[in-house]
Order: sequence, then C-alpha cells, then structure tokens
Amino acid sequence: MKKMETIELIQTLSTANGVSGFEEEVVKIYKETCQEIGEMSTDGMKNLYIQRKENQGNRRIVQLDAHSDEVGLIVQAILPNGMLRFLTVGGWVANNLSAQKVRVRNRQKKYITGVVTSIPPHFLSESERKKPLSVQDLLIDVGAKSKKEVEEIYGIAIGSPIVPDVECKFDEKRGLFLGKAFDCRIGCACMADVLDELKGEELPFDVVATLSSQEEVGLRGATVAANKVKSDLAIVFEGCPADDLSKESFMIQSAMGKGPMLRHFDVSMITSPEFQEYALEVAKKLNIPVQVSVRSGGGTNGAAIQKATGSPTIVIAIPVRYAHTHHGMVEYQDYLYAKELALGILRKLSNEEITTLIQPV
Repeated sequence: MKKMETIELIQTLSTANGVSGFEEEVVKIYKETCQEIGEMSTDGMKNLYIQRKENQGNRRIVQLDAHSDEVGLIVQAILPNGMLRFLTVGGWVANNLSAQKVRVRNRQKKYITGVVTSIPPHFLSESERKKPLSVQDLLIDVGAKSKKEVEEIYGIAIGSPIVPDVECKFDEKRGLFLGKAFDCRIGCACMADVLDELKGEELPFDVVATLSSQEEVGLRGATVAANKVKSDLAIVFEGCPADDLSKESFMIQSAMGKGPMLRHFDVSMITSPEFQEYALEVAKKLNIPVQVSVRSGGGTNGAAIQKATGSPTIVIAIPVRYAHTHHGMVEYQDYLYAKELALGILRKLSNEEITTLIQPV
C-alpha cells in the first residue's frame, strides 16, 4: 500500500465501531480493503477468512491473525430518568471512563452520542472526592429525560453496544496516531498491509488470514477460526500496551518508538522458543529493531491457536500507549517495522524450516 492509503486505513479501522460481538462494521471495511487478495468467507462468530489467490491447497498452512473487536460497554438497564446503566466489555479502569464521550448503537444500528456521567466538584464533599471510583458508580447520559424517551425516540434498548466516541487523527510531522481501539486495529491494518505487499508472490506454502472476533472477552473467535484453519504455523498481529511510562527503566519491554514487541511468555501462552528465535534472527539480519517481553498478565489469540492446533505461534505486537482507554497513541515507524518483520519471515520461510519448527525435538 502507498503511505497515504496505509494511514487512511489505520484511521478508518481505529474510528470504526466494533465492540466484541458487534464487529460487522470492521469486517465490512476489511472486505473492501482485501477484495483483491483472494477468496473471503465469514462464519457465525463474525470471523473473516481470507485465502490468497496464490494458494494451491494440499500444502503447509501459515495462518495470519488479528482481532477485529475493541473493548467497549453494553447497556444493562435503563433507569426511569433515562440514564443508562452499563457493563464493561473487556478490561476497563473506571477512572478512564468518567466524563468521556461514547456512542450507543440503537435498534436501527445508528449510533447515538452520550457521555459517561461525572459529578462536578462543586457538589462533592471532601470524603466523596477521595472515594475510589467503580464502574457501578457510573451511568451514561444520552440527553433523554425518561426511559420512554430512550426506548421510543432514541431507539436504545437493553443489550445495545457502546463504543468510545473518538475519531482517529494522524500527526504527519511527528508520525503519531491518536485514536481508539489500536488494540487491535493497528494489528488489523498491519495484516492487511502485509497481504497487499505479498500480492502476486509465490510462496512455498499457503497463507490463510483470519480477522477474528471477540478476543477481548476470552479469545472466542480465534478458537473457532483456529479449529477451522488448522494451521501448521501462525503469526498473530497485536496492539500491545506500551510500558515506557509505567515501569522502571530496567523493566521497559514495549516502549513506543523502539519497534514491535515479541513476547516470550504471558499468562495465556508460552511462545514457541524455536519460532521466536527464528523471528528474532530474521529481525537481526534485516536490521529491524525489536523488543522482547515476559509478561505477568495479558493474553492474545496466539494462545487460542496454540491450544487448538499445536502450531508454533509468535505474536508481533505494536506498542500502544494508553491501551484500553478512549485515546491511544501509536508511532507509525513501529507499525512499519512490524510489517517489515512479518514480510521478512514469510519471504524467508521454507517448507524444510517449517517442518523443523513443527518438530523441534
């Protein structure tokens, strides 16, 4: 893709609405973007499967994966005064929600602007100001005055999905994106870019890409997709939390501006040591800066693929400052390094190397 096409794709995917279970808008954008890549199909989980035109069948399969969903909210109840009680979908911190704008999808699939409630400081006592905030303390106000107005005029109902109301911006001078849902829309864009770069290239194996759903609520879509694809090897694209502003200097492992992060370990998976080392060697030969990490939390679709197929799997993750909030930051150069690394791995891999990675002992 040309630079402006890539930037526009990242912005479009970031701004798109797609809380877990309601990813159809993202899938539609992806279908339009990848229509020349090859045959596409979907399933009941809203997973999208892309088979390259160059695939021949009856060969080794390398799966590429990125998840389409974002963290968001869902309407749990409508109060008599028209306020909305909600639950979180995916991981949120209550303090990051208060006083933020959101979009609530109504029954006609149109999005209504609202704001997460906050109490002005004028009305708070000293003890109330010091009280820890919880999600249960928060409501959403769409400007209605009654439950009847919410249901009949706004068309909002219990179960309506809610996303942050943020439009992605790009600062050309600094090479920075500011937007929502970079976990994992920045990974989605990178996977599409990699597929586009590979158009017309013959590889000694088939490539199947999966845009998988519901990662933020338990890797659900990837589990279904992995069982369908049955890959021999897998590369997962992600947007990982940047830690350069929250950790001691010696613990920083996913700093913004220092290249993609490849994790050795998290609570959901132990990365294939052999495939990880292979990827790091490719990065070294191509002079691509990379970071490695060992995480005490987190989890990715790599775990679902590993459990379903036993495939050696690596995660190429692009650092995102302020992940799982309304406003994330991504450096464009990190994105380019991630893309270059994925292409380098795919172009270097041979069937013999895949066999060695599958059977390391």
